[in-house]
Amino acid sequence: MHSAFAPLPQETYCFYLVPGFSAMGFVAAMEPLRVANRLAQRPIFAWRLCSADGQPVEASCGMKIAVDGLLDEQTSAVILCAGFEPRRGITRTLTAALRRMARRGVALGALDTGAYLLADAGLIGNQAVTLHWEAVPAFREDYPEVRVTEDLFCMGDRLFTCAGGTAAIDMMLERIARRQGPTLARAVSEQFIHTRIRPHEEGQRADLAVRIGTRDPRLVAVIAQMEAEIENPLRLEDMAAGAGITRRQLERLFMAQFGEGPAAYYRNIRLDRARSFLADTSLPLIEVAVATGFSSKSALARAYAQKFGRPPGAERGRWKSHPARAA
Repeated sequence: MHSAFAPLPQETYCFYLVPGFSAMGFVAAMEPLRVANRLAQRPIFAWRLCSADGQPVEASCGMKIAVDGLLDEQTSAVILCAGFEPRRGITRTLTAALRRMARRGVALGALDTGAYLLADAGLIGNQAVTLHWEAVPAFREDYPEVRVTEDLFCMGDRLFTCAGGTAAIDMMLERIARRQGPTLARAVSEQFIHTRIRPHEEGQRADLAVRIGTRDPRLVAVIAQMEAEIENPLRLEDMAAGAGITRRQLERLFMAQFGEGPAAYYRNIRLDRARSFLADTSLPLIEVAVATGFSSKSALARAYAQKFGRPPGAERGRWKSHPARAA
């Protein structure tokens, strides 16, 4: 059968797997290349799987993936695949290799939290990057000079990043469209029953009203303020006034919808952020407390133990990749 797609030069991708990488994001990025080859009826894309030592790498789900060898610096593009613990992949050898590749014009990509490896190597510059929304606050604390978005993906000529998960499909479809044409990209999308190729600026998370289970504009407005103001918590009276109600009315709304008052709800949002900082950064406990609006280390520790049943220090070095095993 004659191919409907014009022959174009082959492009090679090197998928570099960091221990604990997200298998979902990795497969979602690789499979569009395979389908594009099948539809084009020629190998317009090639790929290799690489690791730090050339040995199999265990994903966050516990599945081990065999690789083809060490990082291939002669590739057209490298995609850094990470997960809960991206810093496990940071080595002097990798950093030096990425810098050499960047100087030669090799495209550098990252899935999920792979942007940590690019930032540590100093290769991001002024370009915006994205990573999984859960990791964004900690990343901003570690690399305040880097411009971070919560888009599905960020696409540049030589630097491209995505939030992982199904966002990897949209990012790779965008790359296919830019290099091989939108017709092929749409055809690949249809093969995955991916009915709409999402634009890069589409948000990673569901609409706030959907996430909290109510479309009451007053609750939505107040919780949006809570999520935006973590370091310097707002007064309940001010948030209530912004929503056009009294504090008492606000408390009744929260109790009716969530079974807890707005102060407790707000505190839980801040504690969830603290847990993320503790697990994903090396910030001292006092800095975590300040960043999440607590007056002292002891205030954070008391609230943390009350909510999670363990002290904040227990989060340091926890193996998050296998929650079922840890349980």
